[in-house]
Amino acid sequence: MAITKTPLIRYKILDKCFRNPYKNFCFETLLETVNESLFEITGDAEGIKTRQLRDDIAFMRSAEGWNIELAELSDGKKKIYRYEDVNFSINNAPLNEVELDQFQSAIQVLSQFEGMPQFEGIQAIIAKLKTDLKTTTNQKPFIGFDSSQDLKGIEHFSTLYNAVQNKIPLAITYKDFKTEEPYSYIFHPYYLKEYNNRWFLFGLHPESGKPDWNIAIDRIEEVLPVTVPFIENVQIDWQEYFSDIIGVSKPIDSKLEEVVLHFNQLTGKYMENKSIHETQKHKWLDANTFEVKIKVILNYELERLILSYGESVQVISPEYLKKTVRNRLALGLSNYSNKN
Repeated sequence: MAITKTPLIRYKILDKCFRNPYKNFCFETLLETVNESLFEITGDAEGIKTRQLRDDIAFMRSAEGWNIELAELSDGKKKIYRYEDVNFSINNAPLNEVELDQFQSAIQVLSQFEGMPQFEGIQAIIAKLKTDLKTTTNQKPFIGFDSSQDLKGIEHFSTLYNAVQNKIPLAITYKDFKTEEPYSYIFHPYYLKEYNNRWFLFGLHPESGKPDWNIAIDRIEEVLPVTVPFIENVQIDWQEYFSDIIGVSKPIDSKLEEVVLHFNQLTGKYMENKSIHETQKHKWLDANTFEVKIKVILNYELERLILSYGESVQVISPEYLKKTVRNRLALGLSNYSNKN
């Protein structure tokens, strides 16, 4: 793909530079960074010239772009390029004319596949794209989707997607819930997975040798491509990997178990039409009890799913899961006890 045909890639690279409060980007370092990133993403070693970079920055500052505001900073005699508000990102801004044109073209292509069995579900994708475009063009939307407009970390999605698609190793700065300070490591990305309105990146963590290392993108502080050899995934079929779990976590040395759940009459009618897993088998035991059986690996997300049904479900087996859910319910109930 020619560099001149990838302006959005360049804008996103610049956006990442402008948002970085820890590195001073003068014009020369911006040009170098853009060309290095373009080479890693597209394989084109020619890159762009000074004039193209000036045009790109001018477009991003224009009303046709994103009206970005750059701070008046300097490093010696060199001008520093950084957002006035480093929390700003073009990924969170309304679509501009360039993006609108690309979306309209994408919708036209996607629409050709509607009705084909191998593209089942594409109607919902097209509907969402059209709805988002109506919102951007000040038309009132008439369909709602289950999504979060303030999804943390979504600004990294484009970088992660390109890295998975083009097999680009990443340097990831990450802050989990257990550590006070972020930490960094090299990562070889293989697969992106959405679950419960959160996105997760799976891949090889070389330090541990674990090929299914799980990263929540809302915990990523910074992500940058690195020039080290990419280590291919030779172990995991990701479609098969997720076929025996609910959610995204798979405990080490885990095994498949049959889970039996009993739902009350009202929730049972709902569960009859909405399977919780592809292995689900169900039947009515009587007028008030709907039995569901699934074969899955026990994990935290399964527990949370069961707990979400509250008093309308009972775990019958396995015994370990039954005790775990019962203990969680007891702890939850204790939060409402009269301690005084």
